[in-house]
Amino acid sequence: MSVWDDLTGQSAAIEVFRAAAESSTRKAAGGVVHDTPDSMTHSWLVTGPPGSGRSNLAYAFASALLCRNGGCGECSDCRQVAARSHPDLAVLATERVIISIEEVRRLVSASQFSPSVARYRVVVIEDADRMQERTSNVLLKALEEPPERTVWILCAPSEADLLPTIRSRVRSVRLRVPSTQDVAALLVKRDGVEPELAERAARESQSHIGMAHRLATNDEARARRAETLDLALDVRSVGDAVRGAARLLEIAGADAQAITEERDAQERAAALRSLGVEPGQAVPQALRGQIKTLEEDQKRRATRSLRDGLDRILTDLLSLFRDILLVQLGAVSDTGGTSGGTPAAPGAPVVDLELVNEAIRSRVLEAAAGNDSSSTLAAMDAIAAARRRIAANVAPALSLEAMLVTLADSSRHAHRTG
Repeated sequence: MSVWDDLTGQSAAIEVFRAAAESSTRKAAGGVVHDTPDSMTHSWLVTGPPGSGRSNLAYAFASALLCRNGGCGECSDCRQVAARSHPDLAVLATERVIISIEEVRRLVSASQFSPSVARYRVVVIEDADRMQERTSNVLLKALEEPPERTVWILCAPSEADLLPTIRSRVRSVRLRVPSTQDVAALLVKRDGVEPELAERAARESQSHIGMAHRLATNDEARARRAETLDLALDVRSVGDAVRGAARLLEIAGADAQAITEERDAQERAAALRSLGVEPGQAVPQALRGQIKTLEEDQKRRATRSLRDGLDRILTDLLSLFRDILLVQLGAVSDTGGTSGGTPAAPGAPVVDLELVNEAIRSRVLEAAAGNDSSSTLAAMDAIAAARRRIAANVAPALSLEAMLVTLADSSRHAHRTG
């Protein structure tokens, strides 16, 4: 067993990090190490789409650097890295919308210390794309003149999410989207999910490993996703759009609450316990400031969780209209061998792509037959616009209403011409 075993669909990236860790071990032992693209360097950037396993790969690499056995996955070093408690591991994993400059300053200060028990001090920043420019400039100074035995590992969706000056000082490793089969196999192996459910969860999550796990193990998450798709398919009027936007907000809120509620309770209990406050006992006046700080952090995390929940809903809606468009373009066939929309051009090669929402194939075919591809593209543009507006802090209700009004207009057009 090793720290690389639970990673899926990223063999090329794993080989890069494995080779770097092995070269660092040879160098520490006094061996000859040639300067190659796979040799060790002091700063790394792991990029890839959400759910591709960026942070998992970063911590596997950290284990390989901090473990006395090169990342065995079983020793105390590897267990401490997994628990984020290793003395030579520093982690910045914000639950806020942005990473604050104070957090990065503290991390930069900690990076200056020599390792206490391992060969390296490893610093991991998850969601490095959440740094504003002035915050990134604080990090830039640390990357320009790093201590000899400090290794930085940044994680972000893409290189473009970071400043060019940051990108020029890191070695980038790009992850690909894992295949549906890889993610399904992981769910079966790691979580004991039934193969059929694992495949459906992997497909509907579009190979997002975290969401696939949630859909495979949580009945309520699957029910909320199904309701979201039904709502989008059934919107017919402006009134439907307004009511639908309110319901989508409720669904996103319930999803976010399900993710954060249990964690919030555990954090509060742990904080009270560490402060010596017994269960049921009133918090002394002198300690209320610390509890208030915790509650404010949890509120900020709830804001981010709600935004993430809305983005998941919009991603699911995009997958629905993507399926509809594929049927209309003849890239997905009906069970009888003919598409539900515009057939492929005569003489064109037969293509039958996989539906993301195979479980509601009949509704997808019905929606494709009742509309045209231009209306479907307009709907997809409206969903993409809603994502941009919400990311830019436009009121979610207004963004969702505008999106659903466009979907309603498309439905009315289909009924007028049908």
